[in-house]
Amino acid sequence: LLIGDIMFLVIRVRGTTGVIQDIADTLDMLRLNRISHAVVVEENPSYKGMLQKAKDYITWGEIDAEFLSQVIAKRGRIVGGEKVTDEYVAENSDYKNIDELAEAIIKSEVKLADLNIKPVFRLHPPRKGYEDIRLSIQEGGSLGYRGENIVELAKRML
Repeated sequence: LLIGDIMFLVIRVRGTTGVIQDIADTLDMLRLNRISHAVVVEENPSYKGMLQKAKDYITWGEIDAEFLSQVIAKRGRIVGGEKVTDEYVAENSDYKNIDELAEAIIKSEVKLADLNIKPVFRLHPPRKGYEDIRLSIQEGGSLGYRGENIVELAKRML
C-alpha cells in the first residue's frame, strides 16, 4: 500500500453534552455533528492529529474500496437528498459506476464533494448497540482506533 492509499472511516459514537470546546471544534471540522454520522478521511498528519484529539468521541479504522462502495451505494446522498446511483456516477464523473468511484476515492484521485455527493454518511445506530461508549477499544469499549474492525461496526450500521 502506498501512503495516501489509506482511507479512514470515522464514526461519531458519543453526543455533545459536556464536550470541551476545543474537541467540539475538531468534531465540527471533521463534519461529525451528530451521533452515528460517518465521514471518510485520508491518512495524513493533520487528520491523524484531529482523530487523536477527538478520540474520546469517535471510532475509526481503515476501509477498502469494496466496502466504501457499499457505503456510498447504501448511504451516499447527492446534495439535495437523492440517493447516489451508478447512473448518477456515470453521468457526472469519469467513472462507470460506484465501485470505480470508490476505487478512485481510496486512491485520493477524487473527493466525494467533487461530484456533489455529501461528505457525511448518516448511519443507523449499530444493531446490537455499541460496546461501551465511555471506554476505548483496548478496554472493551467502542472508542478510538479499531483498524480493519471498523468494517464490522459499520456493517451493523448500514
